[in-house]
Amino acid sequence: MMNDYIFTSESVSDGHPDKVADAISDALVDAGLKNGDETTRVAIETLVTTNYVTLAGEVKNFNVSTEEVETIVRNVVKNIGYEQKGFHWKNLEVVQKIHKQSGDIGLGTDDFGAGDQGIMFGYASNDTPSMMPAPIHYSHEILKHLRNNRVNNSYDYILPDSKSQVSVEYEGGKVKRIDQVVVSCQHKKGMEHSILMPINDAVDSVLGDLIDNDTGKHFNPTGKFEVGGPDGDTGLTGRKIIVDTYGGFAPHGGGAFSGKDPTKVDRSAAYMARWLAKNVVADDMADWCNIQLSYAIGVKEPTSIYVDSNGHNRSIYKFIRDNIDLTPKGIIDRFDLFNFHKYSENCTFGHFGDKLVPWEQIGWTKQFADADEWEKEINEGC
Repeated sequence: MMNDYIFTSESVSDGHPDKVADAISDALVDAGLKNGDETTRVAIETLVTTNYVTLAGEVKNFNVSTEEVETIVRNVVKNIGYEQKGFHWKNLEVVQKIHKQSGDIGLGTDDFGAGDQGIMFGYASNDTPSMMPAPIHYSHEILKHLRNNRVNNSYDYILPDSKSQVSVEYEGGKVKRIDQVVVSCQHKKGMEHSILMPINDAVDSVLGDLIDNDTGKHFNPTGKFEVGGPDGDTGLTGRKIIVDTYGGFAPHGGGAFSGKDPTKVDRSAAYMARWLAKNVVADDMADWCNIQLSYAIGVKEPTSIYVDSNGHNRSIYKFIRDNIDLTPKGIIDRFDLFNFHKYSENCTFGHFGDKLVPWEQIGWTKQFADADEWEKEINEGC
């Protein structure tokens, strides 16, 4: 691998059309799981466009009425802040095409086999305090800053739709500086010049000393951004999977998270893989760690476990294999995923990083005084 390079990642706000769709799908997961019923199954996709929302998917023991579904959709859109002519929570048309889950899928998941086949990746590094790669970490933070200004009414001309992109220069494999930063933020009519101030404030506040005189800044490059959100671009559930994870810095298995109950390993096993990788780095076993899990539909144990890091891969693999329950039920129980009920709240600005969610917490099943002791004990059986 090159040690000196520039790497770029992007993020999108809660008002981006794809994230509106994700938030709606996950709000319906939250509603379906409100009673903590482990027989509930949810797989719902959302499409949003000009004053129009379409829902399609499969459910089992969902217990949410069509009236409740429509209310949930409108509340999500309202809470994001959409009261625009082209996309307004009051004026939306909501079309529901939700039907019963296939009995063939139930054969695999009723006894908590994996809800599908697939591969899932988890990654962590000591680039940032969040143990996320620096480009995606800073991209998220810039948009969080802008949203806080909008929600707190500091700048009432900021509208919900925005995107950021940060290019980080690495030297010797370590973060050196910011080479380029791009931010596009929707604004009220006629405010194309005023929007530059809060964008610049967000960038400077987040990136600080990593910016220098040679850093390129591109703010609303087209000149204005008045028409945005689902009125400006159609949004779909699961279309921001790289934003949801590691910004392209680490591999992605290809499966989306939002709209799926935790028996779907696309979601739950990806959360587990992140937790494993984060614990490896937190225990100083490696500066970075990438973990892959794979599953077959209806099969409880993973079909493979892969570890790659700059640490002791063999020992890490053995510890995970011997001590961590990687079955879907084991993952669900460890993180209490049927009682989480905050999937929609946590689907924006990535599913990992600085979030108060169970899969971001540090703590192995078995801990040792330090990394050397951990390594020594594991190696006795290798």
